[in-house]
Amino acid sequence: MIYDFDKVIDRRNTECVKYDKREDVFGKADVIPMWVADMDFPTADFIREAVIERAKGDVYGYTFREDEYYESIAQWIERHHQWKTKKEWMAFTPGVVSAFNMAVMGLTNEGDEIIIQPPVYHPFFYAVNNHNRKLVQNTLIDTEDGFVMDYDLLEKQAKTAKMLILCNPHNPVGRSWKKEELLRLGEICMRNNVLVFSDEIHCDLVMPGFKHTPFASLSEEFAHNSITAHAASKTFNLAGMATSTVIIPNEKLRNKFVDYVHSTESDLGNIFGKIATKAAMEKGDEWHSQLINYIKGNIDFATDFIRKEMPKVRIHETEATYMIWLNFKDYGYSDEELNRKMIHEAGLGLNSGNLFGKDGECCMRVNLACPRSVVEKALMQMKDVFG
Repeated sequence: MIYDFDKVIDRRNTECVKYDKREDVFGKADVIPMWVADMDFPTADFIREAVIERAKGDVYGYTFREDEYYESIAQWIERHHQWKTKKEWMAFTPGVVSAFNMAVMGLTNEGDEIIIQPPVYHPFFYAVNNHNRKLVQNTLIDTEDGFVMDYDLLEKQAKTAKMLILCNPHNPVGRSWKKEELLRLGEICMRNNVLVFSDEIHCDLVMPGFKHTPFASLSEEFAHNSITAHAASKTFNLAGMATSTVIIPNEKLRNKFVDYVHSTESDLGNIFGKIATKAAMEKGDEWHSQLINYIKGNIDFATDFIRKEMPKVRIHETEATYMIWLNFKDYGYSDEELNRKMIHEAGLGLNSGNLFGKDGECCMRVNLACPRSVVEKALMQMKDVFG
């Protein structure tokens, strides 16, 4: 079956954050929205059909996740990432953001130091600061060849830290971390008894030519010193289903985490999140393959266009995610001026880079998970202002 990713869907007036919150966020409702990290593509038919079939039932009462649900996730991960997991290692959370917040609250103490690697997904900051932990920033280094980790600084920071929240692949800079990069980070954390929480929600959005390496797959020692978060929500656009999985091979650590989740009454979930995730994991291989090829086409088109028509904008090769990270610092605008021009002159609603940390100032994150025609229109509008 050939899936149609070119179809333009009108998402307005559907209580859609990406479209219906534009005026609240950008001050005007007519910007092209390329900010919130969800996709504008139609839901895969096999997911929609599974949800509709369950919705025909007469009762939507309390539910549980059967063994087959967890086995479908384990099989997907082994099939796509060659990591053999077990359903016994898995636990439910109502989202990856919920998972790393609960890991911070349940597995560390107030005042503990927690390392993040900005510019990075902004809820990482909140998960530390909102729970009275100490934020430690191991800022990525922006090189000519792309962003890399600062291991020398990490060696020093790890001596007193309790946890590191890893973004693997990295949002927003689009790195798919190589095996040797993760090994070096993991060895530093092991030597200093720093627990690694690996957010791998973008693991299935790695571009051709690159490979996702699950952090915990690198060694038994890493597996027992880590928590891995996985979800179908980014890959299959199921964010509204509030369903994710954490994988914790260390039984003692898993029990402690599960006990904390249960204490918050967050472990029940919902019927349709379970149904949608299982359908995606069992039937989604071909849809996923076509999705990756389409997004790769969008990324290649955008990268070539920007390098040709807006050469002052710095852009690295995007290895993973459906976002691109644009650096406008050579224009000499302040962060405020850049945002104003992007919204009111280019007519685009993007994520301002400072959302991801101070080092993201005068940068923009652009979501390309939309029809090619939308990408083309948005880039032409950007070129009219910045070309």
